[in-house]
Amino acid sequence: MDANNPVAAANDPYTVRLNKIFSKHKSEGGLTLNYKVYKVKDVNAFACADGSVRVFSSLMDIMSDDELLGIIGHEIGHVANKDTRDAIRSAYKRAAISDAASSQSGVVNSLSESELGTFANALLDSKYNRKQESEADDYSYEFMKSHKYKVTALASAFQKFADMEKASGAERTKTEKMMSSHPDSGSRAAKILDKAKKDGLSK
Repeated sequence: MDANNPVAAANDPYTVRLNKIFSKHKSEGGLTLNYKVYKVKDVNAFACADGSVRVFSSLMDIMSDDELLGIIGHEIGHVANKDTRDAIRSAYKRAAISDAASSQSGVVNSLSESELGTFANALLDSKYNRKQESEADDYSYEFMKSHKYKVTALASAFQKFADMEKASGAERTKTEKMMSSHPDSGSRAAKILDKAKKDGLSK
């Protein structure tokens, strides 16, 4: 996927910013993480089972540093909870790469360029169920709380998604369609705020 997306260079302002806010989290939840920025228009981020975290520049454009940490924490939660592993297996199947779906890691190295592109699109189109999303939200909340970040930033990030969902018309981007399969963003923001109030971290 790195070969098929414009990756921000080491001295790019996006990379510099991500390093500034995330460099101390190269090891998190038992995972060894590596992270890069894709300079693309979709508002998205994802993490792979090998600890690769990819953040899209358009997401960085609309989120504060703490909000980005909350979203990244959510994606790490999917990896820690094994959701990403299951999504990758499902993506192999949807891309009709049946041998890869039943094989061990490393098979991706033998995929053709066209197969890899098909797989990458299938992975980005992956959808988690509501239970998985809720559990990843909880993971991110605890991640923010344990590192003494502003937990309400996770709520404000979800509220921005909610505002985007309301503003989107008939012509929706792939990212907006992806967001529509998630639990209601406004409800997720409210749940985070309620939890923060109970923990004495929000008025």
